[in-house]
Amino acid sequence: MAFPSKPLEGEHFVVNEDEVPVGEMFQFEIQGDKHIPYILIHLEEDQWRAFEQKCTHLTCAVRYSREENKIECPCHNGWFSADTGEVLQGPPPRPLPQLEVVVRDGKVYVKEEEPQNA
Repeated sequence: MAFPSKPLEGEHFVVNEDEVPVGEMFQFEIQGDKHIPYILIHLEEDQWRAFEQKCTHLTCAVRYSREENKIECPCHNGWFSADTGEVLQGPPPRPLPQLEVVVRDGKVYVKEEEPQNA
């Protein structure tokens, strides 16, 4: 399967904050038992999102569309929310897996999302 088999442990440095302008996307990988590609999106000042770069339909590479403010899978016209990763259109059966983004001292890190308390 193309998806990670276990949760990401700890924080992982991605990029310096000033290297990704607002409205832009940055591609990165995290190595573990598999190499998993991700995208980091600088939505607005102090708003960052990180998602797995593989569409949940057939694992095509997704990309952020600044004009649409959505994440696009060009293979089968699938669209995801750039804010939540939820499916907006097309064949993807599930939201994009998301990481939590932490910005500290001008550096951007990602980590596994904390479980939401019900």
